[in-house]
Amino acid sequence: MADPRDLFDLNGKVACVTGASSGLGRRAAIVLAQAGAKVVGVARRADALQSLCDEVGNTAAAVVADIADRAKIDTLATDIAAPFGSPDIVIHAAGVNTREPADDVTAEGWDQTLALNLSAPFFLSQALVPHMKSNGWGRIVNFASLQTTRAFPGGIAYGATKAGIGQLTRAMAEAWSPHGITANAIGPGFFPTELTQAVFDDPERAQRNAAQTCAGRNGTLEDIDGPILFLCSDASSYVTGQVLMVDGGFTAK
Repeated sequence: MADPRDLFDLNGKVACVTGASSGLGRRAAIVLAQAGAKVVGVARRADALQSLCDEVGNTAAAVVADIADRAKIDTLATDIAAPFGSPDIVIHAAGVNTREPADDVTAEGWDQTLALNLSAPFFLSQALVPHMKSNGWGRIVNFASLQTTRAFPGGIAYGATKAGIGQLTRAMAEAWSPHGITANAIGPGFFPTELTQAVFDDPERAQRNAAQTCAGRNGTLEDIDGPILFLCSDASSYVTGQVLMVDGGFTAK
């Protein structure tokens, strides 16, 4: 019998992680590198990406880009492939939440949110899929949210994109899984990241969120490690089109 630990071995794989400059994206990039993958982090902040590369070492590279710029997607795909070859794994962790109440949503805020949270994961995946098809193996991991199924105040644009991610994930699976490419999403609960800083800056609100979970606490960055590694490895070869909620049971209550 093969060693079950081999199911999680990513040696020989190349991974691309958007939003790798901070938070869960950065954590995902580190975990994949520790599992043996060569990792390309993509974000807009060069200094934060350099910090990631310094921590990971020579198996990490950085691409500074705005992934929401659809006109440059093909160029971006070429840049991502330059350090180690075209990726076998892509994690779409970049995101924005403008937190505009419904009555105050601006066209600019709406378009920015859809471009980064929903359009970019599709068009970047579309550009990277041909390599995965040619190898008969690929992993796409989108980032869903509590707001994929729940409505939060000030989250109408963000929630619309995250609900869209749920269906995008299923549609990607339908289109590409016959070629050995799985498409799944992780739906994080409340984790301490830049995107949720406002929540954690309010201790009372953070505690209310923790009490809403079955586990009785909010997430830590380490809580994402196992789910990320599972969905990016051979361990999940027969799992596709799914949204895995990593929320301590928040959505179960």
